[in-house]
Amino acid sequence: MAPLQPLQAAAEPDAGQPSGSLFAQARYRPLFEDHRARLMGDTLTVQITEQVSATQKSSSTVDKTGSVSAALTAVPGFASNSFGRAGAAGNSSNTFEGKGTSENSNTFTGSIQAIVIGVLPNGHLLIAGEKQIGVNQNVDVLRFTGQVDPRNILPGNSVASTQVANVRIEQRGRGAQADAHGLGWLARFFLNLLPI
Repeated sequence: MAPLQPLQAAAEPDAGQPSGSLFAQARYRPLFEDHRARLMGDTLTVQITEQVSATQKSSSTVDKTGSVSAALTAVPGFASNSFGRAGAAGNSSNTFEGKGTSENSNTFTGSIQAIVIGVLPNGHLLIAGEKQIGVNQNVDVLRFTGQVDPRNILPGNSVASTQVANVRIEQRGRGAQADAHGLGWLARFFLNLLPI
């Protein structure tokens, strides 16, 4: 699995030449400051609460009916009863009805610790986190990246995923269980040749 790629990491602020002073502007934190993430390397907890639901319905009906009727009663030069009851009639009917419904629902909940990998000029934080959980021969990998406005960081240094912009959430597995859910290369080959 490819390593997690940062969105667009900003350059770390230059701390300048060591002056021997205990005060460094680039790393300064007020004594009574709420310790929220705001510098590169800081960590914060992302509460993932994503829920997406979409429903689409369509219905159409077409009904068309036609009728034609004709009769021949008299022709010049012939007796009026020569053709008897000659006539022609035709009917046509066309009916079409179609219905379609499509529904999709996804729910993702959990939490992950993310690291600030960049600070934008407007103060927004670029964050990225990865969590791997291995049980026996199976490994589940959760990756999260996004952009956070520091004003949305709650006390306790946590933020809801719904308050994060440009969110990318990826959950994948490695091992026998993940392999069982995928098609083999030969099955994919025949599926491309015979899509039906």
